[in-house]
Amino acid sequence: MNTRSLKQLDWQTLGILAGMFLIALIFWNTIFIYPIKLFVVILHEFSHGLAAILTGGSIVKIEVDQRIGGVCYTRGGSLFIVASAGYLGSILWGGLILIIASRTKHDKILGMAIGGLLILLSILYIRNLFGFLFTAGFGAALAAISYFASNHIVDMLMKFLGMTSCLYVLIDIKEDLIQRTNIGSDADAIAQLLGVQALSLPIGIFWILLALAAFAFFLWISSKGETTNNL
Repeated sequence: MNTRSLKQLDWQTLGILAGMFLIALIFWNTIFIYPIKLFVVILHEFSHGLAAILTGGSIVKIEVDQRIGGVCYTRGGSLFIVASAGYLGSILWGGLILIIASRTKHDKILGMAIGGLLILLSILYIRNLFGFLFTAGFGAALAAISYFASNHIVDMLMKFLGMTSCLYVLIDIKEDLIQRTNIGSDADAIAQLLGVQALSLPIGIFWILLALAAFAFFLWISSKGETTNNL
């Protein structure tokens, strides 16, 4: 990064994001981060479903359970793209939330839009009781907080949601694809489609490197602070 790039950074925003990163790590295995982990699971499964729709298929149903797991049942579409979309899609969603919260003043609109999307997903696709109650409840709570809370509180909430979502994707990829705590992961599915099961680990390594690069890019863009218009 050159001197000009450093001058373009908003150091206050960068400090806030760094503080949020540390807070998320400190409280990672507590009840405070648990709802965000489930939120990222929803993003992950919805990304599978959206990939199916975009490649000519459809979503049959989505399930989310309290053990921070989920599954998206799809019909049709490109199996390779659908299998690849979970981790890549969820970190893109998290990065988009982080950038919008950091670079614009549309935090309230963003929060209400995410809340509305979650409620819509719960009605259209979530088909297990826990998943429905959590998705609809989290969506309603997010929309209500975004509507009634002050701009500053919503701004902090959206930044933390985006930051923690990206962080969880990185940890989830590491645990599922490299530490092999979840055999039957998306990388395993892609390796089976390619007919070479030994490719599962290299695929996981490639994804985590790609996710790290994406996370660094999102942080760099977000650290420039809110855009201003000179009229």
